[in-house]
Order: sequence, then structure tokens, then C-alpha cells
Amino acid sequence: MDFFEVVAKRQSVRSYAAYDVEKKKLDGILAAANEAPSAGNLQAYEIFVARKREHLAALAAAALSQDFIARAPAALVFCSHPARAAGRYGERGMRLYALQDATIACTYAMLAATALGLATVWIGAFNDDAVRRVLRIPEDILPAAILAIGYAAEKPLRTPRRRIDDLVHELA
Repeated sequence: MDFFEVVAKRQSVRSYAAYDVEKKKLDGILAAANEAPSAGNLQAYEIFVARKREHLAALAAAALSQDFIARAPAALVFCSHPARAAGRYGERGMRLYALQDATIACTYAMLAATALGLATVWIGAFNDDAVRRVLRIPEDILPAAILAIGYAAEKPLRTPRRRIDDLVHELA
């Protein structure tokens, strides 16, 4: 699949087939996330991998009862690591750049999963403290996104997108 096919094929899927994601594919997704650009190449983010049923169920509860997470074979939790960006970029690095780093890495992972024939959904609605407890994430690390991953058990209808001329504003 070329890049534009991957982008066009990617969509949010919340129903997964009942088999695991192969380790080789998960490793490829994590390697793609590691290639994501980051502010000053500081890579101010961490990725936590959940594959055990009890962890996935607890993440689903932490994500405001989004139970489809419990039925996914895997979930990646992308977290910002503000201290990694603070030394070079101060407050802006801690508040913004670390968060951007985590979300860019999540985007790379999502697109890599699509290229490997997997389905994903980005979850942003969750209780930070509950996610921290489930994955034993230190207090100085901030959960930014959960990415559920698996083989699709559904093919949702394409969601409409805004028109380019409504979205893009070019300076004259």
C-alpha cells in the first residue's frame, strides 16, 4: 500500500476479531512510532503496551466504560514525558512539545497498523489517574492517547470529511 492508500484506508474501528496481533506486527508498529519526528529529537514520550485481558478491561473502565477496548487484542498508551522536553524548551516544551511528540508517535503507530492490515481507534476520553494506576505510570508521565489495535471485525461506513476549501485558509 502506498502512503496515500494507507491514509485513505484508515478509519476508526471499534470491533475486533478474536485473535491476537502478531508480535512481529506489533514490533513494526512500535518501530514506526519510534521514527516519528519530535521537538529537538528529544522524543519526550513513552509508550505503554497492554495485551493482557485484565489490563485491557481495566483500561476500558478507565476510558469511561469504552468496553470495546477490553475486546481489542492490544492497546498502546502514548504518554507525554514533560521533563524530557523541559531542559531545552522550558515551560512550552513541558506543556506543548511533549504532548505533540506523544500524539505524533501515536499517529505514526496508527498509520503503520493500517499499512499492516490492522484496525485501530484513537481514544482520548479517559481518566488520567485511572490509566496511570492500570499501567503503573509514574506521576510525571501524562497519558495522552490510547490506541486500540486488532484485526477488524467490522467495516464501518466512511465518515464524511470537511471540504478542503472549508478547512484550508491560504494567505493572499
